[in-house]
Amino acid sequence: QVQLVESGGGLVQPGGSLRLSCAASGSIFSINAMGWYRQAPGNQRELFAAITSSGSTKYADSVKGRFTISRDNAKNTVYLQMNSLKPEDTAVYYCNADLLVRYYSGSSKVFKDDYWGQGTQVTVYS
Repeated sequence: QVQLVESGGGLVQPGGSLRLSCAASGSIFSINAMGWYRQAPGNQRELFAAITSSGSTKYADSVKGRFTISRDNAKNTVYLQMNSLKPEDTAVYYCNADLLVRYYSGSSKVFKDDYWGQGTQVTVYS
């Protein structure tokens, strides 16, 4: 009913940049907060960047000043611009969205739920 599709991961050298996108589709009534998580091998998934529906942002100290989260509400899409990448940024990156979803297309009745993208690999190698 609702899908979050990520794109933009890949291989990059230290100091390089990547831009991730996450587009939400389906019977979406509205999108509340959106966030980016990452999970490195052997580690738990961690939230490192979040953005509210009004555009307020918050970052983990590990990415502050290097990563920028943004969103295009008209496109139901959240972005992550990653600059000055380091080997320790290597992980699978996941987007997450807190949504109000219509029970069916055109319905005025909605429910609240939490959705995840499929994940995209980011590898920073030297």
